[in-house]
Amino acid sequence: MMNNPHSPARTAYPHGTGGHLSTDSGPYGPEFAMPFTSTPRGASLARRLVAVRLHEWGIPYGTTPHEAIVLISAELIANAVRHGHVPGRDFHLRLRPTSLPDPVARVEVTDTRGERLPPQPDALVDPGLEEGGRGLLLVSELAHRWGWHPRPEGPGKTVWAEYLVSGQSGTRTGGRS
Repeated sequence: MMNNPHSPARTAYPHGTGGHLSTDSGPYGPEFAMPFTSTPRGASLARRLVAVRLHEWGIPYGTTPHEAIVLISAELIANAVRHGHVPGRDFHLRLRPTSLPDPVARVEVTDTRGERLPPQPDALVDPGLEEGGRGLLLVSELAHRWGWHPRPEGPGKTVWAEYLVSGQSGTRTGGRS
């Protein structure tokens, strides 16, 4: 368990654990990428780390962009744990803010279950009174755009979403496109 969730050193595997954490700056800016156990505890930790990283990258706690990106991440993570779980396999989270041409936060969640695929963005339907099925509708409303593709290095899929960030004003700029 983390003693100080705001400490960058406490949000990653210790050095020498095989490079599971990436905070390198790529062509689009800093990146956070890490595998998590496909369990409720792994999902909770992943959501916390998304919130911490966003704050560290200048999208502060309490702003609409921060809350929206954390909620989008939480929905994609929950789907990976609930629908993409394969015993003994982790899900992988990648969070990357970009600034070209507009500031965007991109969230990618990869699982190893290939036979349970989400609908395409234009094929979402309202579940009505059903118990579940609203997560991707929520992602669709908050994200600038979203989609999924097969996992290139093996079975499974990557579901991704991009949130258009408009500075730190706290105003919502996401939505369907």
